[in-house]
Amino acid sequence: MALSLGSQAGAQTTQDAPASTLPQGGPIRSSNTDTSTVNEAGGRPVDATTGEPLSSVEAAQAGDGEVVVTGSRIVRDGYNAPTPVSVVSTADIQASAPANLADFVNTLPSIAGSSTPANSSGALSNGNAGINALNLRSLGTNRTLVLLDGQRSVASSVNGIVDINTFPQELVERVEVVTGGASAAYGSDAVGGVVNFILNKTYTGFKASAESGITTYGDTPTYKLTATAGKALLDDRLRVIASGEYFKQVGQHTIDRDWNKGRTFLITNPAYVAGNGAPQYIVASDVGLSQMTPGGLIRQVGSSASAYSGALEGSYFGTIDPATGTASLGTLDFGAVSAPWMVGGDSAYTLSSHLGTNTLSPDEERITGFGRVSFDVTENLQLFGQFSYNRYEGTSYYQQSRTPSVTIQADNAYLPLGLRTELAAGGYTSLIMGTTNAGIPAAGSNNTREVFRYVAGANGSFLLGDGRWKWDAYYQKGVMKAHELLVNTWNTERLALATDAVLAPAGNAAGIAAGTIVCRSTLSDPSNGCVPINRIGVGGITQEALDYIFTGGQPYRDQTIKQDVGAVSFNGTVFNLPAGPLAVAFGGEWRREQVDGFVESQYQAGWQYGNYQVNQGSYDVTEGFLELAIPVFAGLDLSAAGRYTHYSTSGDVQTWKVGATYQPVEDIKFRGTISRDIRAPNLNELFASGTRRTNTVQIPLANGSFRADTFLENTTGNLELQPEKADSWSVGAIFSPRFLPGFAFSADYFDISIKEAIGTISADNTAVLCYSQNVQSFCDNIIVDPSTGLTQQINLKPINFASQQARGLDIETSYRIGLNEISSGLPGTLALRGLVTHYIENTTDNGINLPVDAAGSNTGSGPPSWVYNVSAIYKVEGVTFSLTGRGISDGVYNNNYVECASGCPVSTADNRTIAENHIDGALFVDTSLTFDFPAWAGKGSLQFAIRNLFDKDPVIVGNGPGSDNTTAYPQTNRTFYDTLGRVFRVVARVEL
Repeated sequence: MALSLGSQAGAQTTQDAPASTLPQGGPIRSSNTDTSTVNEAGGRPVDATTGEPLSSVEAAQAGDGEVVVTGSRIVRDGYNAPTPVSVVSTADIQASAPANLADFVNTLPSIAGSSTPANSSGALSNGNAGINALNLRSLGTNRTLVLLDGQRSVASSVNGIVDINTFPQELVERVEVVTGGASAAYGSDAVGGVVNFILNKTYTGFKASAESGITTYGDTPTYKLTATAGKALLDDRLRVIASGEYFKQVGQHTIDRDWNKGRTFLITNPAYVAGNGAPQYIVASDVGLSQMTPGGLIRQVGSSASAYSGALEGSYFGTIDPATGTASLGTLDFGAVSAPWMVGGDSAYTLSSHLGTNTLSPDEERITGFGRVSFDVTENLQLFGQFSYNRYEGTSYYQQSRTPSVTIQADNAYLPLGLRTELAAGGYTSLIMGTTNAGIPAAGSNNTREVFRYVAGANGSFLLGDGRWKWDAYYQKGVMKAHELLVNTWNTERLALATDAVLAPAGNAAGIAAGTIVCRSTLSDPSNGCVPINRIGVGGITQEALDYIFTGGQPYRDQTIKQDVGAVSFNGTVFNLPAGPLAVAFGGEWRREQVDGFVESQYQAGWQYGNYQVNQGSYDVTEGFLELAIPVFAGLDLSAAGRYTHYSTSGDVQTWKVGATYQPVEDIKFRGTISRDIRAPNLNELFASGTRRTNTVQIPLANGSFRADTFLENTTGNLELQPEKADSWSVGAIFSPRFLPGFAFSADYFDISIKEAIGTISADNTAVLCYSQNVQSFCDNIIVDPSTGLTQQINLKPINFASQQARGLDIETSYRIGLNEISSGLPGTLALRGLVTHYIENTTDNGINLPVDAAGSNTGSGPPSWVYNVSAIYKVEGVTFSLTGRGISDGVYNNNYVECASGCPVSTADNRTIAENHIDGALFVDTSLTFDFPAWAGKGSLQFAIRNLFDKDPVIVGNGPGSDNTTAYPQTNRTFYDTLGRVFRVVARVEL
């Protein structure tokens, strides 16, 4: 039996049959063919009783077929491969009925902290909003190599991340997750591992599906239509496949869920004073903003806080009175204040226009097309061509932007008359207010991406000595075209001009009627088109004013990424050793990555978000690799691989890997690897001409407190970067006892150490190094507005400076049995599977702050200490029932925090004290029920699926204490907790 667990360039996926058994003119199955005609269950071993595909652990029990596993270039039994691989089949994916493939893959425990359209809505200025990018080991999406049939795919972002939703999902036969370094086999980025999507390239027939889903709250409806056809012609020598997909999701653009209304955040404790023994941080509910209200909170009158002795500071502008056209003036009940926060008082009011204004689920529309033609010229030569196209358009909203400090001139026309009079009488020229800008819609993005992928190649075999060698060659051209468009982003100059509104004086030079509200600038420039905006109070902002501050269109960037790859590889055996043949694979690859684009000059500066610059540059990569598989003696196999790589930007680098498997008895096998892997700098890190975004930085003050400044963060590339280096090792065992047929268990420990990691010193660290430690080189990166003393811009760039250490344990177990084996008469079969990853350590050391171990942290991208996915599938007479539990363990906010209620030690920047450093874990349950039925000359099925069966709310996570988007975002961690609630899906399939 010849089966495949992987398909990659240069790897032969099936064992050669004797010449007499080969069909006349039949294909030589190589990395660009598939084994579905051999094993329709998914290209991996099947259970003899049920016919269902086995898990990667269960594949150990097959044992009689030749299996290629992603992570190696050499033909071998997958059970003999030293690198752990988890395999997910089509049946596994369909049992879950995900809205898209990424939703399923992200439930695998080894993949933690991935980027999704739901959690990337804030990625405005870098254009990453809407991308589904995988994150193995929580080491970062750019340290996970994503392959399609063992080949690279063009990135959807200059950060080098591949959107897996650009793949033809209906042709994905299985997904293989290599949880170990694989740079020696595949090159850069395979530090955390490899995720390889294997297509069924020999499909014949026709199949189609229609799907629809909606939440129990009646929002986020989804629709998907797919169709796939395949035909074998000329005695199966010519194969043609075509597949298409349409997907649409109607988003929910506010976080309209009851669990998000408690206003729970991590804040500085109002009772905290340095040295008083109280914890510095608390997680509290009923929290609001102490520096802003929807219509404006007066924070300062005059040029300094001491210049005014009246009672206006702390007053806020309320709803506009139709009788006067100006806002009412109220006094804010501050409750317990810890700037910029407060607890109690009027906290609900301060957040009434900002809370939950981030998108819960984005609008998405995706069109995918795929075509492939292959032709067996001879029994030993196949030619093929392949084309795929994907178009994505998605809209999401970041937040209703807030402004902590807006200068209002004392003669502003929208100020209440009494206030203008009071200010004039005191000789005050201005006041400063903080506002959440009620009436100005939330800012967001509308990104469109088109991905084109062309592949042409050939593969075959030839006799050399006593063995048959396989070869594979291909050329790939990938093109990604992005139109990154912002939505509701104001022009900062226009907003300032519009805010400065006055009453036109009599006899003004512009000839404007006296008493008319106009922009002050219009009095000296009547043709400037300025439309005054009333930001003082709630309800006064007009559409005309919005059109003006958003006028001239919205910032956008057109960006094109191109990837060219040419590769050739060979594998076979050279001679026999006492324990078996010495297998060899070798080959070479050339690759070019390039980026170019266009930004209109008017959109390169002066905007709230975006301020796009043109990224432009390219680099070439030339590589050669060699891999050996050495049978030492019966039960012990060694493998070794090496790769030499030359980068046009950074020079030469070498990677290598050594592995071994040892099977002392039939029931158990031990395996282990050690490797050197790399991640080369991506296009953005090398060539970014300036990625600009609005952010908030905590500026250290002389009294030990901090001031929150809103500033422009400008990140540029660095051509001096070198590849990161990672040293990895793993050791594990597979247990498949003969006394318990159908059961298998594996456990693998991994250790990954990254040196010279590429990263950027954060804006907060830059501020600390400048103002607290007086490091001039960091002060040089801070630009201050001389008129206000506030931070205007901070310039950042990536450097090789950090290190990261990740350790953990992967566990996989499965059991498959026919129930009649338990008791005669019981119908059906039961398949159980469990995947668990224990993250022991994930420490980052930037050499500046105390190293932070994120393992066990349920905030950010974590990873949590334990992540698990357990499933059961029961199948009987055309009915399939599945039940899945997915979840994470309890965790903390930060492993460096010191938990204490009183008598706390001194709280420092490295070790903050916190009242409660605990976040609950969660278990979410999914289920589905599928009915099979005859359909014309084929078969059909109707599936009903429920995600989050019990409508379990996410665990509340107190985000904070800094960023200005904190209160707009969900009060949980949507990377690990379910935020949509219960989701119903119906799927109809037919195959002829």
